[in-house]
Amino acid sequence: MATNGKDIELGILHEEGQDSCDDGREYECQIDKEYGNGINHPASGCMVSNMTVQQVGDHERLDVGEATSGKVETSNKQHRLRRAVSDIQFKAHMAPVHPDRKKYTCWGTIGQAYQALGIVFGGLGTSPLYVYPSVNLSNPQEEDFLGLMSLIFWTLTLIAFVKYVLIVIRADDRGEGGTFALYSLLHRHASVDQKDTAASDSETTHSSGQVHDKVHSLLKNSRTAQIILFIVVMLGTCLVIGDGILTPAISVLSAMAGIQSEDESLPPAVVTWVSAIILVVVFMLQQFGTHRVSWLFSPILLVWFVTTPLVGIYNIAAHYPSVFKAVSPHYIIKYFIRNKKQGWVSLGGAVLCITGAEAMFADLGHFNRRAIQVGFIAVLYPSCLLTYAGQTAYLIRHPMDHQNAFFKSIPQPVYWPMFIVATLSAIVASQSLITATFSITKQTIALGCFPRVKMVHTSADHEGQVYSPEVNYVLMILCVAVVLGFRNSTTVGNAFGVAVLGVMFISTLLVTVVMLMVWKLPWPLALLFLSVFGSIEGVYFTAVLNKVPQGGWVPFAFAAFFLCISLTWSYGRQKKHTYEKNHKISLDSLGALLSSAGMQRVPGICFFYTDLVHGVPPIISHYVKNVRTLHQVLVFTTFRFIPVRTVLPEERFLVGRVGFKGVYRCVARYGYQDIIDCEGDEFKNQAIQSLRSYLQSEDQMELSTHQISNGTTDLQSPSLKNFAEMYDAEDLAELESATSHTAVYVVGKITVRTSSHTGWLGHIVIDKVYTLLRLISRSTIKELKIPPANYLEVGMLYNV
Repeated sequence: MATNGKDIELGILHEEGQDSCDDGREYECQIDKEYGNGINHPASGCMVSNMTVQQVGDHERLDVGEATSGKVETSNKQHRLRRAVSDIQFKAHMAPVHPDRKKYTCWGTIGQAYQALGIVFGGLGTSPLYVYPSVNLSNPQEEDFLGLMSLIFWTLTLIAFVKYVLIVIRADDRGEGGTFALYSLLHRHASVDQKDTAASDSETTHSSGQVHDKVHSLLKNSRTAQIILFIVVMLGTCLVIGDGILTPAISVLSAMAGIQSEDESLPPAVVTWVSAIILVVVFMLQQFGTHRVSWLFSPILLVWFVTTPLVGIYNIAAHYPSVFKAVSPHYIIKYFIRNKKQGWVSLGGAVLCITGAEAMFADLGHFNRRAIQVGFIAVLYPSCLLTYAGQTAYLIRHPMDHQNAFFKSIPQPVYWPMFIVATLSAIVASQSLITATFSITKQTIALGCFPRVKMVHTSADHEGQVYSPEVNYVLMILCVAVVLGFRNSTTVGNAFGVAVLGVMFISTLLVTVVMLMVWKLPWPLALLFLSVFGSIEGVYFTAVLNKVPQGGWVPFAFAAFFLCISLTWSYGRQKKHTYEKNHKISLDSLGALLSSAGMQRVPGICFFYTDLVHGVPPIISHYVKNVRTLHQVLVFTTFRFIPVRTVLPEERFLVGRVGFKGVYRCVARYGYQDIIDCEGDEFKNQAIQSLRSYLQSEDQMELSTHQISNGTTDLQSPSLKNFAEMYDAEDLAELESATSHTAVYVVGKITVRTSSHTGWLGHIVIDKVYTLLRLISRSTIKELKIPPANYLEVGMLYNV
């Protein structure tokens, strides 16, 4: 069905929102495009559904259409007037998204930048602790250190500054960053229906437009391309989680190395266990929220960013004042000519100078874009360059100290104060990727790509600031295990570089597609971005792969573990969704259930939760046959997380009829930053108000449908108005009567099992792994915060 504007599928790639009629019968009537975009009403027993999002000005609009059976046991006139529009569609405007509704003043932005010091910039800012120790060079000379300084300068400038601060940070999904936000952005635009190009314009179409169309067509129409995109994004997401494990480990271990620098007789086990204890304390602090942690951590990082460049300036003046000549790229060429293969291997250590750069994008939901840019340009960038330059100047005069460059370069009178600052800063550095892991976990759960866990919003002012106890404890256990297993920062650095480069390379690929599809830049610009940054990251990645046997396998193991969980969960949900679509109950069957002997309609309202947006779920038949009662008002309720940030409460609900008296459908839409809470009366009251408003406005919709289907323009016919008003009053009275009773919530407890013809791999994935994930994941009752005294759980077996 053709639509105007921008159309997208809702949910994730495997959840299709369109069902088709497959019996080929002619339609009885056709609804005008103003009401249903040409959706047809079949006379057969099948359903025709459509669910699209359209761009309307600066906002979006969601249209949900559904045609129902003509076999419902009502009169033709009643069916035509009462059901045509009601059953064909229920529509409302999607909420305008407001990623940064709060306008920050200059001082407000500075305040945000200050808070970002303790959350976003810790990993990148403390990288001088472990870069030089991770570069293994035998008998390094002056030109070697100048070459490394040139590598660090250009890598930090091109990747962290140009790529992330100036370009990638602009590819946000309405204020949210990270690889999954890029996926959300691409997913929405990949399903966009483009307007047909006029014949007169076809002759002047530029090649860049052809590239846009080809990329768009590939991602929209190719199921294989969609699956590949999803897997690549999930791989990048899982690597970020691996980053969240390795960043705290390498930061704290590097800081603790300062103790051994002064007292070499200290057993390594002491350093290892002290690091583990510090990490446990860091993870315990997460429950207090980003805004509280940032005000605690930011002063520490501010001291770090002030004192380390001062030490750097001292070393430059005292040891090698001309160190800044290393900004010339020719020192990089001379470095590789001199060191050959060893120089290439050393890239695996040099790349650690940009560890944490990905956090600037991943943590974008916690702070506004301008604050991150100001913090990087005004504080972090000059501070890091001066610190690296100071270390380089010191090492040129003391080349054998490069294994512990940071602490060896500190003047003795300020050694212990700087050690304390370094230790505290390393602890803070752990925060950037921990916070990013919470954010991307929330996003993946919201779009159904990861098992449900508890998510706590820790700030009323910033929706993106979240905390998950389960994720936090898993990260803590794995991080402590890495520290106790590797015991030194050099080995952890081998693993760290692989994770960092993996995330960066995937983000480069995704942003290139964003440039073509979303920003619609000329393809040479997108190709330039890909070739420059892809080649730099590719060269670095080949170097870190050389360290896979020395610990580089760890991030791959973490990524594979979390990727298997994500893909298994997505596959299981797809199978469950497909089963429900294929076995949903027809309106004839629902009518038979409602009119069957012994069926009782008791007073009250019942919210029956289902994943189906269209049609009646199969579990309702199982429920009716066993309970033998239904409430006076039955509302099939579906929760939909759509790839937008938030939905306004007054625009959250889409409601409509399901073809029988007292039976309705409700789609509750939430962005991935919204909270579902059915514990109080807010959800029930908002849903009932939406039903009330729907019934009050339905008479005009019905009269318009009568006009369209019968070709009449007499909308003032007394008989038609009396007919509509009579039924509206009856339905409203029924709804008001039901709301006086306590609402009941019915939730299906579905067990998914494979059938006998399923292969061995399917048995393992569904019967073993997916079942285990469902058991340990957060239940629907807890996720929706349904009142314990007001819900029923109905069990049913799905053989997929």
